Amino acid sequence: MPSNDVRTLLQTVVPTAAVGVIAAIVSGVLAGGKGALGAVVGTLVVIVFMGIGIVVLQRTAKHLPQLFQAMGLMLYTTQLLVLFIFVAAFKDTTLFNPRTFAASIVASTLVWVAAQARAHMKAKILYVEPEPSDPRKGEKTGPST
Repeated sequence: MPSNDVRTLLQTVVPTAAVGVIAAIVSGVLAGGKGALGAVVGTLVVIVFMGIGIVVLQRTAKHLPQLFQAMGLMLYTTQLLVLFIFVAAFKDTTLFNPRTFAASIVASTLVWVAAQARAHMKAKILYVEPEPSDPRKGEKTGPST
């Protein structure tokens, strides 16, 4: 994975994990140990699914750049659907508090998307590959005459 992608991944994982820690503390206070466990599991689910999404999207951009935009839209839609399915599947669990699980999924997803948008805005990615300049030739700024 190129360093630019690793930097983007770190800039999204760290704030999401921080929100997960805050959610676990608040859930632990309000709902006890099962609440804290629900918040931790919810945050981990978001980090894993969204992290896999970034890797898949970067591979698509590398191998099939013409599908990048469509793939991104499909990927985010699928991720949100899968997270919704997780919330629905665990709504009656006794392993952890399902409300804190759902709340941490929503909060972590919102933070992930905001952090990813911020990371992409701050990244200095060239849209056009500059032509290498030949040091033997003088740089020309206008049309040759």
